[in-house]
Amino acid sequence: MEGVLTGLMGGLAIVFTPMGFFYVALGTILGISVGAIPGLSGAMLIALTLPLTYYMPATDAIVLLIGMYVGSITGGLITATLLRMPGTPSNVMTTFDGYPMARAGKPGRALGLGIAASFAGGIISWWFLLLLAKPLSIWATRFGPFEYFTLILMAMVLIASVSQGSLVKGLIAGLLGMLVSMPGIDPSSGMPRLTFDQHQMTSGLKLLPVLIGVFAVSQIISDVLDIGRKIERVESAKSGIMIKARDWWRYGGNMLRSGLIGTLVGILPGVGASIGSVIAYTTAKNVSKTPEQFGKGSEEGIVASETANNATVGGALIPLIAMGIPGSVIDAILIGALMIHSIQPGPTLFITNPDVVYAMIAACLIGNIIMLAVMTGSVNWVAKLAYIPRTYLLPIIIVCCVIGAFGLDNVMFDVWVMLVFGVIGFLLERARYPLGPFVIGFVLAPLMESKLRTGLMMTAGSITPIFTRPIAATFLVIAIVLLVWPLIGEWRRRRAEAAGVAG
Repeated sequence: MEGVLTGLMGGLAIVFTPMGFFYVALGTILGISVGAIPGLSGAMLIALTLPLTYYMPATDAIVLLIGMYVGSITGGLITATLLRMPGTPSNVMTTFDGYPMARAGKPGRALGLGIAASFAGGIISWWFLLLLAKPLSIWATRFGPFEYFTLILMAMVLIASVSQGSLVKGLIAGLLGMLVSMPGIDPSSGMPRLTFDQHQMTSGLKLLPVLIGVFAVSQIISDVLDIGRKIERVESAKSGIMIKARDWWRYGGNMLRSGLIGTLVGILPGVGASIGSVIAYTTAKNVSKTPEQFGKGSEEGIVASETANNATVGGALIPLIAMGIPGSVIDAILIGALMIHSIQPGPTLFITNPDVVYAMIAACLIGNIIMLAVMTGSVNWVAKLAYIPRTYLLPIIIVCCVIGAFGLDNVMFDVWVMLVFGVIGFLLERARYPLGPFVIGFVLAPLMESKLRTGLMMTAGSITPIFTRPIAATFLVIAIVLLVWPLIGEWRRRRAEAAGVAG
């Protein structure tokens, strides 16, 4: 524990330098602002910001992105409450009660509860991040290549099983992401593969153009097709934003329970804030004395949703820091950011780059505090961003996309890759194939392949250790259960429906 506190002090010292604090504050404010604009997301913002971090010190770059991560989740609360449009997918449950409450003449109260709950969720998960990341990384150092291979396999199946749409579509999206990561130089033989005699493909498809295409360009295409849609809105109000001490006491149990749920869900690789928010909301409704109020402006529903989705941020950072496994789509982008700065995420991160690790942890804490101050003091001003016409925003965003992709290596090939994956991302979403498994499959496939090949070389081509090593076998069994369980549930549902029709 003493080493953790010493490391935290070092991280806080980095964050509280003039530039460190500036970047955390800037990231948090930008995250809130982008989260408050319908159609934009934290993933898009972080992907577009990556090119700007190339020549920044690693710690400054990472704390900037962490601030964006924290801010974007909370910013979505504003559009969910005032426009009935979740700023991020994690704010969907907030629309059920935030908007009805705002329509009932209490927009300030709805926003105030959401802001307080967001802060509570962030702080609860931060404590788990501080206390669990290092012990988990020490445990993960015992992993061999087969343990890592089965861990990533389990993560991929878990991501697919909880993603939007069917399990099959989630698996297909994940496999497609793994497939597009394969062009380039074979890491074992050193020979080109899947390059189709195109010299630009020799180095493979770069992470940044793919991310910008999938998250930014695909959203731009979707917004252009939907640009004429009318939005019903409720004006914000200052009254009620500052909640009283009795509200903290009244909803403290809800915040703690929802924060724990959000943290635990965030730790699961790839599950994300949306699932945590749904579970916390459903749990709050089940234990509530007034469940009939949920969906009609329930204060308990707003608190549960916003506490849980913000708690997943700290939870999702735990597997990223400790094992190099992304806990969410944004964490997959953060892994890319670490790699851009020649930092290898995983169990040895506490040994090789402890300054970066504790700067991330400190930035998560300070980002939540800044978020509380900014949202409480200027939520009415931030809310006006939600009403900016998209006809003004979209051209600026597409220019930023092109500059970001081109600036990677100053070649037009990366711009074309970005545009192609923008179309691919748009088509996947239209067909209800989730983007999360696709992106995480793209990011993790090289590591998965590397670990498997290393293990096979160590055992002269035998895969027996996958079944005989306890940790690897456990991950494999969990992956199989996660794969089979939804299929059994679907079979039972169809059998029940068939029995009902027959009866």
